[in-house]
Amino acid sequence: MKYDFTAIIDRKGKDAIAVDALGKKPGFAPDAPREGVDPIPMWVADMNFAVVPTVQEAIIERAKHPCFGYFDPREEYFDAIIRWHQLRNGVTGLRPEHIGYENGVLGGVVSALNVVCSRGDKVLVHSPTYVGFTLCLGNNGYEIVHSPLVLDRDGVWRMDFADMERKLSEGNIHAAIMCSPHNPCGRVWERWELEQAMELYRKYDVFVISDEIWSDLTLNGHRHIPTQSVSEDARQRTAAFYAPSKTFSLAGLVGSYRIVYNKWWRDRIEKESSLSHYNSMNVLSMYGLIGAYQPEGHQWVDELLEVLSGNINYACDYINAHFEGVEVSKPEGTYMLFVDCTKWCAAHGKTILELEKACWNEGVMIQDGTMFHGPCHMRMNLALPFSRVQEAFQRLDRYVFNA
Repeated sequence: MKYDFTAIIDRKGKDAIAVDALGKKPGFAPDAPREGVDPIPMWVADMNFAVVPTVQEAIIERAKHPCFGYFDPREEYFDAIIRWHQLRNGVTGLRPEHIGYENGVLGGVVSALNVVCSRGDKVLVHSPTYVGFTLCLGNNGYEIVHSPLVLDRDGVWRMDFADMERKLSEGNIHAAIMCSPHNPCGRVWERWELEQAMELYRKYDVFVISDEIWSDLTLNGHRHIPTQSVSEDARQRTAAFYAPSKTFSLAGLVGSYRIVYNKWWRDRIEKESSLSHYNSMNVLSMYGLIGAYQPEGHQWVDELLEVLSGNINYACDYINAHFEGVEVSKPEGTYMLFVDCTKWCAAHGKTILELEKACWNEGVMIQDGTMFHGPCHMRMNLALPFSRVQEAFQRLDRYVFNA
């Protein structure tokens, strides 16, 4: 490989919640490990790999100029996004006017909903559910209606189309959130699944907000299909949200973007997003995206996907072979595992919180899965060097699940 995904980077004191928040934010961050044990950060969804060098190069080169006043996005910004989606996802017909800036995907989700909904309206969301959706919808006065995903006989998470249709029709619902790939389950939806979902949304006149921030991170040969691409109707009724932040671990730079082809909706989202007078691009964030979406970025991501696929395969195989009563559906995208500990907890008379605290005590800093509507689940970030993944599972084996 050209790029190094094996180096263990010390992030302590370098503005990383994943490390510096441990033991300091009860209910949000894991407890600190027992004394003398080094923490392995496996909770916050950012990566423990060095970013592709072109990101730093682009930012540093711009920072050499001494003026940082008001600015407009450069043509290179839009060109980079258009080229990225064409090469990674086969998108055609994308133009600069279809692209709009958002400080973050969740803010964009709220702006899009505010255009087509009234406060108190119901919004269909699949569960398990990304905690960010739960918080931003609740904080802005929307009622979440969950349509549970179901595991098929092969252990693959699937949409329950009958349940979706029943809730859309009975609840008079006209807005839905798609998460593609799905967080926290890691499904990369097949075309027929997206087509069937979008046909239901067409039938019941539902506007769709599609969070596709994980779209670049597909594993073991799976391919992302943009929700807007499955039909002309889907193209017009969907607002899709993206960012380089998950792909390249740039969340600290702040900067997402939306793709909306429907001019009526696009114009109104733009207006809604502007009302805070705070939704504006940072000049260094712009250069970070331009640096990420270079040819070097494509190669870096391709190599990253090999590493992540290997980590995911190792972790799922280890769980199946060594942790009796622990179940996991192998994710097809993202770098997160959503691990079901129901049977293990029942067999050992433990609660999920007691189990999580045991993991934290040994320095395996996993995330509480109950906030994602997993009743007895933990969520685990595997975007770190393979040696650290191995160390984490050896600790879990020796000190937690088989202690």
